Amino acid sequence: MVMAGAPAQEPLAQAFVKFCVEAGALKFGEFKTKAGRLSPYFFNAGLFDDGAKLGRLAAFYARALVDSGIGFDMIFGPAYKGIPLGAAVAIELARLGRNVPFAYNRKEAKDHGEGGTLVGAPLKGRVLIVDDVMSAGTAARESIALIRAAGATPSAVAIALDRQEKATEAGPDGAVRDVGHSAVQYVQRQLGLQVCAIARLDDLLQYLNEQPGGEIAAHRARVLAYRERYGVKDS
Repeated sequence: MVMAGAPAQEPLAQAFVKFCVEAGALKFGEFKTKAGRLSPYFFNAGLFDDGAKLGRLAAFYARALVDSGIGFDMIFGPAYKGIPLGAAVAIELARLGRNVPFAYNRKEAKDHGEGGTLVGAPLKGRVLIVDDVMSAGTAARESIALIRAAGATPSAVAIALDRQEKATEAGPDGAVRDVGHSAVQYVQRQLGLQVCAIARLDDLLQYLNEQPGGEIAAHRARVLAYRERYGVKDS
């Protein structure tokens, strides 16, 4: 587990990065991000695409949460990727003896049956939001609004990977600019929520540093250059 602002952790973070590479969810090359940057790596939680991978992913989340000491009363999985992630984490926590309620939202309100946008347990108490990554904090803000509207308290966010890079925002002229903080830092400082990440970009760099040369060396150099250009300093 890595709490934002903390130094890189072992062995959980290193085991997680290794698992992501082996599962094909963490790839190296050239990928365009939502911010329009050309990233030398790409993390896609949608590629934990079978029962064994999803179960192991949930085990990493659960271990990180237990290690973090973060208190919460239930789990919320924001649509879409947060739905299977939140459900899997709830199952793993129950297996470990911590049975907590789980809920998620629909992108569009249902106009028949039970109706509404929320599904699962009623939102109440301290709510943990489970998602894959945070790019700009937009999804977190939407989840927070839903949780507060239901009368509950958003308390923390659990993510798989903290990219540790500057978020972007559109200026008055519509141009997209870098800001001095990451999405994780924004959620912590401006929204007041704790953030628990299984691993961070620093952990990925450490993993690459420990691999033999060849193609990995080229990946390492590109990831490091990306970190130096777009990275943020920890608080």
